[in-house]
Amino acid sequence: MSEELASSRLDQLRFLERVREQDLARARSWREAEEQRQAEVAARLPPPLPPDWVVEQGIGQGRRIVAVHQGYCRPTGPRVRPVGADEARRLLDADAGLACQLCRPDTELGLP
Repeated sequence: MSEELASSRLDQLRFLERVREQDLARARSWREAEEQRQAEVAARLPPPLPPDWVVEQGIGQGRRIVAVHQGYCRPTGPRVRPVGADEARRLLDADAGLACQLCRPDTELGLP
């Protein structure tokens, strides 16, 4: 291949690279604008309602349930999960000591 053809091909590849970099920059700009738009929409939405009941799990193997809470009382974190009223009632029937002493889910569920 002659030196002139090699140089011409190299120039074409550099041009193609610049065009692709510009395309990528434009796509990133569009993505960033869309992320910002979605964040603005999400900021205007009300927060989701808390679940009616949650259980708090302990640390370690088996992650035993350590407390049942009303949804508004719930602690946050990966050891908390929502449950239905029937499961909350069942857990509290099995062990009344699981009832949170602040929100008193047992009283709200009508348990003695």
